Amino acid sequence: MPTRTASRRAAPDRTVRLDHLVRLTTPTGLFEHALGSVPRVEHGMCVDDVARALVVMARSPHSHPEADTLIRTYLRFVRSAQRPGGLLHNRRSPDGRWLDEPSADDHWGRAVWALGTAAAHLWDGELAAVALVGASSALAARSPHPRATAYAALGAVQLLRADPRHDGALRLLDEAHAVLPRSGADPRWPWPDARLTYANAVLPEAMIAVADVFADGDLLADGLLLLDWLVTEQTVDGHLSVVPAGGRGPDDARPGFDQQPIEVAAIAEAAATALRVTRDRRWATVLDRCAAWFEGDNDAAVPVRDVATGAGFDGLEPSGVNRNQGAESTLAWLACAQLVGSLHVGAPPVPAGRPAAGR
Repeated sequence: MPTRTASRRAAPDRTVRLDHLVRLTTPTGLFEHALGSVPRVEHGMCVDDVARALVVMARSPHSHPEADTLIRTYLRFVRSAQRPGGLLHNRRSPDGRWLDEPSADDHWGRAVWALGTAAAHLWDGELAAVALVGASSALAARSPHPRATAYAALGAVQLLRADPRHDGALRLLDEAHAVLPRSGADPRWPWPDARLTYANAVLPEAMIAVADVFADGDLLADGLLLLDWLVTEQTVDGHLSVVPAGGRGPDDARPGFDQQPIEVAAIAEAAATALRVTRDRRWATVLDRCAAWFEGDNDAAVPVRDVATGAGFDGLEPSGVNRNQGAESTLAWLACAQLVGSLHVGAPPVPAGRPAAGR
């Protein structure tokens, strides 16, 4: 295995470049997979990725000449996936046909997250209003899946920035406050599941965000405990060594491969939320560590992003990277670079008028 220290740079370039994202995008949506840098049209598109893209673009400074087109494309895609009752399709063919039954699986939660973020952050009032209507519609549904609920809670928190008394957002957050998983009793493995799986950090992130809305100190402490444990569990010698695609249990050998960029992006999102809520600068250090993983401070000592185009590679292997540059991995890098650039220090707090602790 290569030596990690060989890849470190004094002044890494963390510019958010949209070249590859533009390459993957068509007027219909965003291609999910790529062979190298070439979109794999035959694999189609999905709300999972388009929602992530809408989050990134809604939070961007909109200086890229393609920004308006990308935002409109992604917002239109997510809205077109919606059905009465709040459920959403996920999978779409290149010609625009929906290929699955609408549901409230993880893509539903990511759609609520994206629409709430767009409603709160888009500079175009008309587009923000479209996102607000979409988020309100999606919040009529509920999911039995913890991660879907966690993503939806993050969207509801964002929605309160656009409308501090939004009834649907407050109801969803009230329910999430009761059902989000809590830490276990074993300090060596406090995670609420027997194994770590995917995008793990969204669970403590949602706990932290919901706790901030309800001024719930106990939930906040529990979310921070889980996030701190999760980061420690996935850190070796000062660099991230994240959960592989197959997950990780307490006794699994390490490091594990293939490591997924989405896990690093989830940690970055959670660290940014923890930084916003607590103002504790140690979470800025975690954010920097996430960016450094993409830049080569990882178990294989190789970059997991293309600095010239903004593409992300699809996985970290013992001897290098999976050279394919799919949408999920590209958006993982773009989100991480974006969060490190802003650190969310200036993000507005949850508005006044939020519900009191204890609902």
